[in-house]
Amino acid sequence: MTRPPWARRAAAGACLCLAAQVALAAPMGFKDSTMGMADLSPNWREVWVNHAFTRSDALGVGGLRMRSDDKLRTRDVVELNYTRLVHRWNLPHAQANVWFFGGLGALRGNDVAGTRTLVAPGLQLDYETTRVYTSATARLYRARGVNHDYGALRVGFAFVEADYDETQPWFIVEARSMRGLSDEVEWTPMLRFINKRFFAEVGINQARQGRFNLMIVY
Repeated sequence: MTRPPWARRAAAGACLCLAAQVALAAPMGFKDSTMGMADLSPNWREVWVNHAFTRSDALGVGGLRMRSDDKLRTRDVVELNYTRLVHRWNLPHAQANVWFFGGLGALRGNDVAGTRTLVAPGLQLDYETTRVYTSATARLYRARGVNHDYGALRVGFAFVEADYDETQPWFIVEARSMRGLSDEVEWTPMLRFINKRFFAEVGINQARQGRFNLMIVY
Protein backbone atom coordinates (compact mmCIF):
# COMPACT_ATOMS: atom_id res chain seq x y z
CA MET A 1 0.00 0.00 0.00
CA THR A 2 1.36 3.43 -0.94
CA ARG A 3 1.68 5.81 1.98
CA PRO A 4 0.30 9.35 1.54
CA PRO A 5 2.84 12.21 1.31
CA TRP A 6 2.19 13.39 4.88
CA ALA A 7 2.91 9.90 6.20
CA ARG A 8 6.17 9.66 4.23
CA ARG A 9 7.27 13.06 5.60
CA ALA A 10 6.41 12.02 9.15
CA ALA A 11 8.31 8.75 8.74
CA ALA A 12 11.32 10.58 7.33
CA GLY A 13 11.28 13.00 10.24
CA ALA A 14 11.06 10.18 12.75
CA CYS A 15 13.86 8.35 10.99
CA LEU A 16 16.06 11.45 11.13
CA CYS A 17 15.46 11.83 14.85
CA LEU A 18 16.31 8.19 15.45
CA ALA A 19 19.39 8.44 13.27
CA ALA A 20 20.49 11.48 15.28
CA GLN A 21 19.99 9.56 18.52
CA VAL A 22 22.36 6.79 17.45
CA ALA A 23 24.84 9.18 15.85
CA LEU A 24 24.63 8.56 12.11
CA ALA A 25 28.35 9.12 11.80
CA ALA A 26 29.00 11.14 14.93
CA PRO A 27 31.81 10.57 17.43
CA MET A 28 29.44 9.92 20.35
CA GLY A 29 25.95 8.57 21.00
CA PHE A 30 23.08 9.78 23.15
CA LYS A 31 23.17 10.35 26.94
CA ASP A 32 24.14 7.23 28.94
CA SER A 33 25.09 5.33 25.78
CA THR A 34 28.40 3.62 25.08
CA MET A 35 29.91 3.69 21.61
CA GLY A 36 32.54 1.38 20.17
CA MET A 37 34.33 2.09 16.89
CA ALA A 38 36.96 0.44 14.69
CA ASP A 39 38.54 1.98 11.55
CA LEU A 40 40.78 -0.58 9.89
CA SER A 41 43.06 -0.25 6.85
CA PRO A 42 46.73 -1.07 6.15
CA ASN A 43 47.99 2.44 7.03
CA TRP A 44 45.43 3.45 9.67
CA ARG A 45 44.11 1.18 12.42
CA GLU A 46 42.06 2.80 15.15
CA VAL A 47 39.87 1.31 17.88
CA TRP A 48 38.17 3.22 20.67
CA VAL A 49 35.22 3.23 23.04
CA ASN A 50 33.55 6.12 24.85
CA HIS A 51 30.64 6.72 27.18
CA ALA A 52 28.31 9.73 26.92
CA PHE A 53 27.68 10.98 30.45
CA THR A 54 25.56 13.90 29.20
CA ARG A 55 23.82 14.58 25.87
CA SER A 56 26.87 16.63 24.84
CA ASP A 57 29.89 15.09 26.58
CA ALA A 58 31.69 11.74 26.37
CA LEU A 59 34.89 10.26 27.80
CA GLY A 60 36.75 7.39 26.25
CA VAL A 61 39.95 5.51 25.56
CA GLY A 62 41.45 4.41 22.28
CA GLY A 63 44.40 3.06 20.39
CA LEU A 64 45.75 4.09 16.98
CA ARG A 65 48.45 2.79 14.64
CA MET A 66 49.55 5.00 11.74
CA ARG A 67 51.93 3.81 9.01
CA SER A 68 53.68 5.73 6.25
CA ASP A 69 52.93 5.03 2.60
CA ASP A 70 56.36 3.45 2.13
CA LYS A 71 55.71 1.13 5.14
CA LEU A 72 58.95 2.26 6.81
CA ARG A 73 57.59 4.36 9.69
CA THR A 74 54.94 3.47 12.25
CA ARG A 75 53.31 5.39 15.08
CA ASP A 76 51.48 3.71 17.96
CA VAL A 77 49.20 5.83 20.12
CA VAL A 78 47.28 5.10 23.33
CA GLU A 79 44.93 7.93 24.18
CA LEU A 80 42.37 9.15 26.69
CA ASN A 81 39.86 11.34 24.89
CA TYR A 82 37.05 13.76 25.54
CA THR A 83 34.32 14.51 23.00
CA ARG A 84 32.06 17.55 23.19
CA LEU A 85 29.03 18.46 21.08
CA VAL A 86 29.72 22.18 20.81
CA HIS A 87 26.54 23.09 18.94
CA ARG A 88 23.69 21.43 17.08
CA TRP A 89 21.27 22.98 14.62
CA ASN A 90 18.00 21.04 14.35
CA LEU A 91 16.61 22.12 10.98
CA PRO A 92 13.17 21.13 9.59
CA HIS A 93 14.56 18.24 7.55
CA ALA A 94 18.24 18.19 8.49
CA GLN A 95 20.76 18.46 11.27
CA ALA A 96 24.16 20.15 11.54
CA ASN A 97 26.76 19.72 14.28
CA VAL A 98 30.06 21.07 15.56
CA TRP A 99 32.17 18.61 17.57
CA PHE A 100 35.35 19.10 19.61
CA PHE A 101 37.86 16.35 20.43
CA GLY A 102 40.53 16.53 23.10
CA GLY A 103 43.06 13.74 23.39
CA LEU A 104 45.99 13.12 25.73
CA GLY A 105 48.15 10.04 25.57
CA ALA A 106 51.44 8.39 24.70
CA LEU A 107 53.11 7.91 21.32
CA ARG A 108 55.80 5.46 20.26
CA GLY A 109 57.41 5.09 16.83
CA ASN A 110 59.90 2.77 15.21
CA ASP A 111 62.12 5.80 14.49
CA VAL A 112 61.28 7.74 17.68
CA ALA A 113 63.34 7.33 20.84
CA GLY A 114 61.26 6.27 23.82
CA THR A 115 57.66 7.19 24.60
CA ARG A 116 56.48 10.75 24.09
CA THR A 117 53.47 12.60 25.45
CA LEU A 118 50.86 13.20 22.76
CA VAL A 119 48.19 15.89 22.57
CA ALA A 120 45.44 15.51 19.96
CA PRO A 121 42.82 18.28 19.72
CA GLY A 122 40.39 18.35 16.81
CA LEU A 123 37.13 19.58 15.30
CA GLN A 124 34.43 18.00 13.15
CA LEU A 125 31.66 19.78 11.25
CA ASP A 126 28.86 17.73 9.74
CA TYR A 127 25.50 18.13 8.03
CA GLU A 128 23.03 15.33 7.43
CA THR A 129 19.53 14.51 6.29
CA THR A 130 17.97 11.07 5.86
CA ARG A 131 19.49 10.99 2.34
CA VAL A 132 22.61 13.23 2.34
CA TYR A 133 25.70 13.37 4.55
CA THR A 134 28.78 15.59 4.50
CA SER A 135 31.51 16.24 7.06
CA ALA A 136 34.93 17.84 7.54
CA THR A 137 37.32 16.68 10.24
CA ALA A 138 40.69 18.06 11.33
CA ARG A 139 42.83 16.71 14.14
CA LEU A 140 46.34 17.53 15.34
CA TYR A 141 48.56 14.68 16.51
CA ARG A 142 51.46 16.42 18.24
CA ALA A 143 54.34 15.13 20.34
CA ARG A 144 57.93 16.31 20.76
CA GLY A 145 59.45 16.16 17.28
CA VAL A 146 56.29 14.62 15.83
CA ASN A 147 53.64 16.37 13.73
CA HIS A 148 51.10 14.13 12.04
CA ASP A 149 48.08 16.35 11.54
CA TYR A 150 45.07 14.60 10.04
CA GLY A 151 42.33 15.95 7.79
CA ALA A 152 39.32 14.30 6.15
CA LEU A 153 36.38 15.31 3.98
CA ARG A 154 33.33 13.09 3.42
CA VAL A 155 30.30 13.35 1.19
CA GLY A 156 27.65 10.79 0.40
CA PHE A 157 24.04 9.90 -0.20
CA ALA A 158 21.58 7.15 0.72
CA PHE A 159 20.20 5.02 -2.08
CA VAL A 160 16.73 4.80 -0.51
CA GLU A 161 14.72 6.07 2.43
CA ALA A 162 14.52 3.56 5.27
CA ASP A 163 12.76 3.16 8.59
CA TYR A 164 14.72 2.78 11.82
CA ASP A 165 14.47 -1.03 11.84
CA GLU A 166 15.47 -1.37 8.17
CA THR A 167 18.97 -1.48 6.70
CA GLN A 168 19.80 1.67 4.76
CA PRO A 169 22.63 1.52 2.16
CA TRP A 170 24.73 4.61 1.43
CA PHE A 171 27.51 5.57 -0.97
CA ILE A 172 30.29 7.60 0.66
CA VAL A 173 33.51 9.09 -0.70
CA GLU A 174 36.22 10.16 1.72
CA ALA A 175 39.41 12.11 1.07
CA ARG A 176 41.94 12.12 3.92
CA SER A 177 45.61 12.84 4.54
CA MET A 178 48.21 12.27 7.27
CA ARG A 179 50.92 14.91 7.43
CA GLY A 180 54.43 13.51 7.48
CA LEU A 181 53.30 9.95 6.73
CA SER A 182 51.39 10.17 3.45
CA ASP A 183 52.67 11.82 0.28
CA GLU A 184 49.23 12.10 -1.31
CA VAL A 185 45.56 12.41 -0.45
CA GLU A 186 43.89 9.05 0.04
CA TRP A 187 40.56 8.70 -1.80
CA THR A 188 38.23 5.94 -0.68
CA PRO A 189 34.75 5.23 -2.09
CA MET A 190 32.76 3.15 0.39
CA LEU A 191 29.44 1.47 0.86
CA ARG A 192 27.83 2.27 4.20
CA PHE A 193 25.10 0.24 5.88
CA ILE A 194 23.08 1.54 8.83
CA ASN A 195 20.62 -0.54 10.82
CA LYS A 196 19.32 0.64 14.19
CA ARG A 197 22.47 1.16 16.27
CA PHE A 198 24.88 -0.57 13.92
CA PHE A 199 26.95 1.27 11.33
CA ALA A 200 29.39 -0.41 8.91
CA GLU A 201 31.45 0.77 5.94
CA VAL A 202 33.57 -1.13 3.45
CA GLY A 203 35.64 0.30 0.61
CA ILE A 204 38.91 0.35 -1.30
CA ASN A 205 41.22 3.30 -1.99
CA GLN A 206 43.15 4.32 -5.11
CA ALA A 207 46.11 2.18 -3.96
CA ARG A 208 43.81 -0.86 -3.88
CA GLN A 209 43.96 -1.05 -0.10
CA GLY A 210 40.83 -2.24 1.63
CA ARG A 211 39.12 -0.44 4.49
CA PHE A 212 36.49 -1.51 7.00
CA ASN A 213 34.75 0.65 9.58
CA LEU A 214 32.37 -0.48 12.30
CA MET A 215 30.43 1.53 14.87
CA ILE A 216 28.05 0.22 17.53
CA VAL A 217 26.02 2.23 20.03
CA TYR A 218 24.56 0.48 23.04
